[in-house]
Amino acid sequence: MPDFAEIWSYLESGPLIWLSATLIAYLIGDAIFRASGRRPFANPVLIAMILLAILLRSTHTAYATYFEGAKFVHFMLGPATVALSVPLFANLGRLRKSALPLLAALFVGSLTAMGSAIAIGWALGLRGETLISLTPKSATAPVALGISESIGGSPTLTAVLVILTGIIGAITVTPLLNLLRVRDWRARGFAVGVAAHGIGSARAFQVNETAGAFAGIGMGLNAILTAILAPIIAGWVF
Repeated sequence: MPDFAEIWSYLESGPLIWLSATLIAYLIGDAIFRASGRRPFANPVLIAMILLAILLRSTHTAYATYFEGAKFVHFMLGPATVALSVPLFANLGRLRKSALPLLAALFVGSLTAMGSAIAIGWALGLRGETLISLTPKSATAPVALGISESIGGSPTLTAVLVILTGIIGAITVTPLLNLLRVRDWRARGFAVGVAAHGIGSARAFQVNETAGAFAGIGMGLNAILTAILAPIIAGWVF
């Protein structure tokens, strides 16, 4: 045991151990997801989070230590966000034909995401920084963290809320839209992109390519609109 403790102490001080752990956890989650027949409840991101939480807890590793090693993944969120322009450009023609309904859905969806989060948080007794941190939870992570910091929220708390929003959206979107009998893949994809950003968009791509493309469009446009509206809403409410 002392030998193992010394080895582990040496390994955890290096950045590659936590980057490797993150990638392995996701690969395990993805394998379970595929083995389940791509069931929504077996979301690979959720499984990876649980595995990493167990690992950090069992090894008594501080989150700051983990993040120092896995921050390359965090860095890649920036290029991934910029890459949202790809589905937007590829679907410009279809986007023009549906511009008015998509813009209407974007405004309603974005305002509902922010307004409902604030209203529910307020009703449950949240105030101050905690409540403000809820506002950008449906925007993609790099944008949401910047918004949270600029309006006086906690970027760390916002990051957790963003991930939870994406996972819940990815798990519930398919059965919910089936229940509502929404058949248009463009509408399905755009809705999940606006409501559940990247994790939801990844789920949309797994279900249908058109849905995935419009989810990417919805995610990108909602990030822009949230960045504009969140400071305004925060100024009014707080």
